[in-house]
Amino acid sequence: MGKDVIVACDFANADQVFGFLDRFTGRKPFVKIGMELFYAEGPQIVREIKRRGHKIFLDLKLHDIPNTVKKSMSVLSNLDVDITNLHAGGTVRMMEAALEGLTRPDGTRPLLIAVTQLTSTDQEAMENDLLIKEPIDQVVMHYAANAKKAGLDGVVCSPLEAGKVHDTCGKDFLTITPGVRFADGDIGDQKRVMTPAAAKEIGSDYIVVGRPITAAADPVAAYERCVAEFCDG
Repeated sequence: MGKDVIVACDFANADQVFGFLDRFTGRKPFVKIGMELFYAEGPQIVREIKRRGHKIFLDLKLHDIPNTVKKSMSVLSNLDVDITNLHAGGTVRMMEAALEGLTRPDGTRPLLIAVTQLTSTDQEAMENDLLIKEPIDQVVMHYAANAKKAGLDGVVCSPLEAGKVHDTCGKDFLTITPGVRFADGDIGDQKRVMTPAAAKEIGSDYIVVGRPITAAADPVAAYERCVAEFCDG
């Protein structure tokens, strides 16, 4: 898979997400299904969106003891998603167990990526709430290196860190970056953000875009603008 824009379908229920996706009569966007929608509708929402022809990033951010994560990933491997994820903070052992559980008997599996630090977390929050005193970019690189060591395909990180992740882990190690906003848009509750064009320039492989598309007056036009800036620009 090459560079792509992933639309964060952070909706409360199936009616809302299908009302949104029905607007896309041409190019079908790569979509992210997060906790809210998955917990509301269950695995069937994944199957139906996939049936409609969309690639899917299942964003559940697993983080538990290795055996529990392994068994959970084994269940998720039965869903035909393209990418899924977990928290790198769960340790190398947990990530290795997740990879083992996600791999099907025939050797195939979705891409597995790790969350380093959330884009809503800044240095102050990391130090005061998590008691992690190291610089945030150093923490992100350490988590990314652990994910590569465990055999994962890449990480979720701020676009500000995508270039450094590639320098640390190699160009083929994927960077999936939320925290992307248009230059003339509202950054919302995100602390570390970048425009689609800047994310492309710095080396992001995928960008995850939510409200700038889903809350736009014309979501299809906003999506096409993202694609033009990130993939085609």
